[in-house]
Amino acid sequence: MNFWPPYFFSGIRVTHISDDWRRVDVELRQGRMNMNYVGVHFGGSIFSMTDPFYMLMLMNILPRDYTVWDKSASIDFLKPGKGTLRTSFHITDAMIEEIKAATPNEGDVVRPVWSIFVEDAQGDTVAKIDKTLHIRRRADNRSRIGN
Repeated sequence: MNFWPPYFFSGIRVTHISDDWRRVDVELRQGRMNMNYVGVHFGGSIFSMTDPFYMLMLMNILPRDYTVWDKSASIDFLKPGKGTLRTSFHITDAMIEEIKAATPNEGDVVRPVWSIFVEDAQGDTVAKIDKTLHIRRRADNRSRIGN
């Protein structure tokens, strides 16, 4: 992931992916390539550091008969982002059980909304991103990218 061009050139770095895909840690280092006009992190880079992870994590956790897509997102910038920003993604047993309970049959869809908090080096939250996922139980076992 660290060599994927949108991340490599914007200062985004994946610092940890757990073996079971239930935790991912990401950081965004500030540099000339990701600052906006007033010298703080470009908002698009802050959003980008959170973009694909819940989808990727679930694709690697859920059984093959699930389709997972990002459906929508919103971002609330709470304070200017300066320096190195960090965030972590966690998938709990409860989250997995909620998905499975909401999709017992083929064709069932659930759209959970999960929040991500991006923090600066002082631990202050600089942005809150709400991600809506689209998770559907498929009727067949067509292969998925990455599985």
